[in-house]
Amino acid sequence: MELIAAIVGVLLLCLVIPLVWLAVRRVRLMRGGGVDLCLRRRFAVTDWHFGVGRYEGERFAWYRLTSFRIGPTVVMDRADLEIVDRRPPHRSEEFAIPMAVEVLRCRGRDAAGRDVDVELAMSAGVRTGFMAWLESTPPGQGHGFREAS
Repeated sequence: MELIAAIVGVLLLCLVIPLVWLAVRRVRLMRGGGVDLCLRRRFAVTDWHFGVGRYEGERFAWYRLTSFRIGPTVVMDRADLEIVDRRPPHRSEEFAIPMAVEVLRCRGRDAAGRDVDVELAMSAGVRTGFMAWLESTPPGQGHGFREAS
């Protein structure tokens, strides 16, 4: 009977440790100045992922909420980032992104120089902060805010 209790205890520990890691990771990201937003990379599918976005100087880093990675999932440089399209969430997306008031399709480059196209779903307050961050490029660095026409 003690063997069964030990096995059950080990299995419970194996389930609890990853959940605690995800919770601690999210709190750490949010305390470091993160904002809640959803991101998707494949636009033909409704695979929105919840995550935390952080403004790290000249970079926007997005950390997937259900990932065990220590580093960000997507990183884009402010100088190469442009908003390609803006729209309200489609009715079919409302269940996946309940807090979103606007979806921004963005194009940029990652640290390796590859093109990155993403859609960011965000609330009104997060959108305001994102737009302010894009517009506030220091003089002489990058192109400033760009919105594709």
